Amino acid sequence: MLKKFLTLLSAAILLTTSPVFADDDEIQQLESEKAAYDEAAEKARAAAELIQGKIDSVSEFKRQLDAEAAEATAVYEERQAALDETVYRIGENENKLVEVTAELNAKHGVLENRVRDIYINGQISYLDVLFGAQDFGDFLTRMDLLKRVMTRDAELVAEVLKYRNEIVEVGKQLEADKRIQEELAAKAEAAKDVQLEKVAKQQALIDLMQNDKDVYDRQYDEMIASSNEVARLIQESKYRAEAEAEAQRRQAEMEAQRQAAAEAGNLVVIDEGDGGGDDYVMPAGGGGMIWPISGPITSEFGWRTHPIFGNARFHSGLDIGGDYGLPIHAAQSGVVIEAGWIGGYGNTVMIDHGGGISTLYGHNESLAVGVGQHVNQGDVIAYCGSTGNSTGPHCHFEVRLGGEPVSPWDYL
Repeated sequence: MLKKFLTLLSAAILLTTSPVFADDDEIQQLESEKAAYDEAAEKARAAAELIQGKIDSVSEFKRQLDAEAAEATAVYEERQAALDETVYRIGENENKLVEVTAELNAKHGVLENRVRDIYINGQISYLDVLFGAQDFGDFLTRMDLLKRVMTRDAELVAEVLKYRNEIVEVGKQLEADKRIQEELAAKAEAAKDVQLEKVAKQQALIDLMQNDKDVYDRQYDEMIASSNEVARLIQESKYRAEAEAEAQRRQAEMEAQRQAAAEAGNLVVIDEGDGGGDDYVMPAGGGGMIWPISGPITSEFGWRTHPIFGNARFHSGLDIGGDYGLPIHAAQSGVVIEAGWIGGYGNTVMIDHGGGISTLYGHNESLAVGVGQHVNQGDVIAYCGSTGNSTGPHCHFEVRLGGEPVSPWDYL
């Protein structure tokens, strides 16, 4: 007992005197660098907000100009539509004038021919017509018809002439309207152009300020990204120091337990089934689980520097070294709930032991069990390998409580 006590005491002294690898100067320098990035980001953010305020103000003024420009454009389009309508009516009126003039010429030609006949023949032809009557009634009828013909010819000429004169007057009025509408349309177009030019100038100003704001926004994003990166480096430095200190503590604790167990005769020997006589001896704890494979602990549970990615990451289990093909044993009896490839774990087995407790065995070369299979403590469930994100053959062993990883040391 005394030896065991002295062994544990020496381990405790080793733990308390272990150096901490945190570089305070490096962390302080990183924190100063982060503060500088944060200050630059804040300045960029303030500048961007100031410009945004100006953009909002100019945008409000531009919205008023947009409304005025839209109104001026509507007036111009209305004036132009009226002018187009007048031009169209002028065209129609000119076409009617051509048609009526042709009709008037035709009617006038008939009347001229009739008058010319009278002038050339005098009253003879009419007298011939009248005296050619068979009786007095026929005479009166012929005389009445001649009067009607003459009167109708004159009336047709007068009507056509009147209609033509009306068309000419309408044409004159349309031409007058056209001149007025052309003047109004030109003024409306000028007013519209002035408003559109004002809008364009304000938009150019907004675009210029927006470009300036985009520059500050990019600067802010870059400063924040740099600040976050430095914060990550600070955290990694702290985690790295904690992980190294924890690894030293665990290693010393494990060594103390091994020495105490060896002196007390409380040893567990796991037969690797390779026919050799150098099977690894692991200390037995009070957690009820056995070690899945015998071998050195190559990576502790907790924060560490990842061997592949090089950054600080939480290691959710114990890495136990072993050779390719060595059997992996079930730490406790249970039912296999996963047996296959799981991302960075590679070929993986998970066993449910009841009570919310499960174990995980990763990076195996091959598997010896399937989902749903019941296994007993010590049964071979897989063979050691280096599949997934792994730098060499080992067994990644996890204990989970309610799905969350916990320290396997408390269960072994």
